[in-house]
Amino acid sequence: MSKLRVGVIGLGEVAQVVHLPILESLPDLFEVGAVCDISPSLLQLMGDRYGVPGRYERAADMLEAEQLDAVLILNSDEYHSECAVAALERGVHVLVEKPMCLSPREAEDIIRARDASGAVVMVGYMRRFAPAFVEAKERLAGLGPINYVRVHDIIGRNQLIVDQTSLVHRPTDIPASAMEERRQRGRRLVQDALGVVPDELAGAYRLLCGLGSHDISALRELVGRPREVSAARLWRGGAFITATLEYDEFVVTYETGVDEQLRFDAHIEVYGNTSSLRVQYDTPYVRHFPTTLVVDETVGDAYNRSVSRPHLKDPYTYELEYFHDVVTRGLQPKTSAEDFVEDLEIFEEIIRVLHKNGG
Repeated sequence: MSKLRVGVIGLGEVAQVVHLPILESLPDLFEVGAVCDISPSLLQLMGDRYGVPGRYERAADMLEAEQLDAVLILNSDEYHSECAVAALERGVHVLVEKPMCLSPREAEDIIRARDASGAVVMVGYMRRFAPAFVEAKERLAGLGPINYVRVHDIIGRNQLIVDQTSLVHRPTDIPASAMEERRQRGRRLVQDALGVVPDELAGAYRLLCGLGSHDISALRELVGRPREVSAARLWRGGAFITATLEYDEFVVTYETGVDEQLRFDAHIEVYGNTSSLRVQYDTPYVRHFPTTLVVDETVGDAYNRSVSRPHLKDPYTYELEYFHDVVTRGLQPKTSAEDFVEDLEIFEEIIRVLHKNGG
């Protein structure tokens, strides 16, 4: 089996809690040859912890110096496109955490660079690799006509859970100027995507690009792309959003928000006439918390409920195994750059409806 030599760009929370431990657990598939982060202290801590020889503060320097098969792009959203294009221009395969980017222009740049290089771009939509989600998709055909779909994603801030369950190093050696540059870049990219909009709409767009990208992406794989966004509202400065998505034969309600509650409640439920399927997610920041499939059905006079936990392996591990297959077997990833663009278009449509309705 071909082992991929990878570089990891961004050593923050998701890298420390999820990606680096999983890469270490898959030594037949991956070797971490280099790491990159703006924080010198994180470079030393993570480089020492995982015995990584190559350590760089700039992704461009890492790509120039190292012979890598692939990179995992785990840094701030504002820099995903820049790093992806730089890797692709060197023929290096890319797994980029969601969102792939923040603006349509960036997406075009990534797709153009990918096509010129022949390398792979895969977006990190790990929820779509959970066995319960895969099983739900397989069972959907037996549900019959769909009456209604509900997508619900109301969670507490990730750090509330992470601080109780993991040791995460949060660096204090990032210059204030770099943090301000990141904020300004984010504002420019949102304006590039939406034009000039009120701050609460910009915040809602960032929420959709972050947390919402999981929800809409999984929805599309299960039941297809909605015909239109017919209604949407936001409140709490864009921290909570609800939208109505229209299909030809049914309607989807989508609700999302982040609060200070120590819980994670995310699910997709598809209602048929005599049965329903619900994919119930738990926090990805506690590895091996299972995603479950809940099936309710009426058979004759009986109403039955079953709860299935297909496997305890976490979705991130399935995702990385799939990425290895994509690269080594020349497959087209289901979570491609074009797949992500569909989500970006839906987010923009939600924002347009919010703007029209005054939020």
